[in-house]
Amino acid sequence: MNIASDQADLADLVVARPEGLYCPPGDFFIDPWRPVERAVITHAHSDHARFGHRHYLASRAGANVLLSRLPGISLQTLAYGERLALDGTTVSLHPAGHVLGSAQLRIEHRGRVWVASGDYKLDPDPTCDAFEPVRCDTFITESTFGLPIYRWDAPQTVFDGVDSWWRHNAAQGRASVLFCYSFGKAQRVLASVDAGIGPIFCHGAVEPLNRAYREAGVRLPPVRLVSEIPAKDKAVFRQALIVAPPSAQGSAWLKRFGDYSDAFASGWMRLRGARRRRGVDRGFVLSDHADWPSLQTAIHATGAERVIVTHGSVEPMVRWLREQGLEAGAFETQYGDDTVEADAAGADETATTGSVSAELEQTGEQNQSADSDVNPVNPASSA
Repeated sequence: MNIASDQADLADLVVARPEGLYCPPGDFFIDPWRPVERAVITHAHSDHARFGHRHYLASRAGANVLLSRLPGISLQTLAYGERLALDGTTVSLHPAGHVLGSAQLRIEHRGRVWVASGDYKLDPDPTCDAFEPVRCDTFITESTFGLPIYRWDAPQTVFDGVDSWWRHNAAQGRASVLFCYSFGKAQRVLASVDAGIGPIFCHGAVEPLNRAYREAGVRLPPVRLVSEIPAKDKAVFRQALIVAPPSAQGSAWLKRFGDYSDAFASGWMRLRGARRRRGVDRGFVLSDHADWPSLQTAIHATGAERVIVTHGSVEPMVRWLREQGLEAGAFETQYGDDTVEADAAGADETATTGSVSAELEQTGEQNQSADSDVNPVNPASSA
């Protein structure tokens, strides 16, 4: 009997190390936060893709974005579904639906299959490939919005609300400033709003990502930079939509627009009081992460008997999964510290008590109270 071989067969394919999540049989890391020899990157958000690694492996679809954020890296790419031998493993990347180029990593070793999802969503998005369920024995999932209160409206309903708000402002001769993360969310907004309402402008931090998306074949409407307009010329913005990162909020840059209405697009807008804390006129519930039902759908679709949760509402999600009869645990990671959406959240809104099953029964009441404060997509509301 080869005891060492038997032990290797039973060992986990992914373990947590100080540098990040590590695959021992393949000798590579997944989205590591400290410099390593070989890193597989699920997507280019800065909490998952960092400088300092010697070799990078990522999806071909996301190469332009990754190189725009980490220029000069040694990058190898794979088409979605393409298989690659890494030491004792066979790996492949599959669409995650999060942002352009986002991928789930499938790892196969001696008949066992693990999938590390990175960040993902199931809602349709014209700017990236749709989430693809991948069958596996063990599934590593995010849980950014892993509570029953988080249930997204249909994306078109949200964008109808954005268009209504923009159209109302344009009729009043008022600029519409929409704050959203510059990578992923901004391009999704640009590809989905009605560009016939008026001109569209972007903050300088958004345009390099727009360029990378266009180079990857994603269709975006014509956009101008705010910096192209003379500082004293405010009239051009009166019917305009201006897409800007959250960091621009409260800055002197906003004075360029004269009279304006502002809004924030984030999944955290589902929370009671989130819009009030942001200090904006409108809150649109729009996330590039899976909501509670989508998390459950994605996990079920994998057929995995074991689920490992990496970040977000970890403890409630693990508890819920165990109540469903699955083997569940967690990895401590440094994901989620990027300013994708978390800067809009309030700690007092994320505390949970009791069983997730009980919380699920109360979802209708919770959503009603949250919606009454945020009112994110009611076209009849005044902007």
